[in-house]
Amino acid sequence: MSAQSPSFEPSKNVANMPLGLFVYLMLYGGMTVLAGVLAYKQVQLVPSDLAVESGIFAFLILVVISSTVSQLYGQKLATRIVWLGFIPLLISSLLMQLVLNLPGSTEMLEFRADDLAAFERVHNTVWRVWAAGPAAYIVSLLLNIWIFSKLAGSGKGGTFGLMLRGAIASALSQAVDSVIFITLAFYGEFEITNLLIGQVLAKVTLSFVLVPFLITGGVKLAQWLDAKSTA
Repeated sequence: MSAQSPSFEPSKNVANMPLGLFVYLMLYGGMTVLAGVLAYKQVQLVPSDLAVESGIFAFLILVVISSTVSQLYGQKLATRIVWLGFIPLLISSLLMQLVLNLPGSTEMLEFRADDLAAFERVHNTVWRVWAAGPAAYIVSLLLNIWIFSKLAGSGKGGTFGLMLRGAIASALSQAVDSVIFITLAFYGEFEITNLLIGQVLAKVTLSFVLVPFLITGGVKLAQWLDAKSTA
């Protein structure tokens, strides 16, 4: 995994953006929004009583993308993308408030009142999730990129080094993310101990079991896309 994609400076020539970077940027924006929506549901970690909020699945993709971008295109660009991720978060939250404040259609009020009530109940009570998300998002992803880059030292290392750095950076940053997000989003709403423990365990476990392979695959995919676009 020593081969690197050409460095890219977005302020110079956006038209020449590598295809791999473009694809990951598109996916990144979608995952920032989806993570907040999925987070409303907590799923049980069978066979235990521990739970995890479903936003973890989208957030792990954000971790993989940010690490992949840092590996191929540089820490500076990866950090910039994390900050730019606030744009879709802000726009989606504003649109949600707009939709919630607009009246339902006559047809929906008359024939699907239960669906309307469920939609409004979920999204009106999810404001703490939307508020907690950005705080956890910025701290954990910037921490992930920093740890991932620092562990590389003076070189990028081989495939094993890439997998190990990805796992360690993800595990540490995701543990921090869990504490921030669960506390801000759900403290006082219900007993959060099982959810918090389950969240940390799940994210750390997935960081070592799944993330190394996702990052390796993500890097190879980006390199393949970049080579394909220049062929």
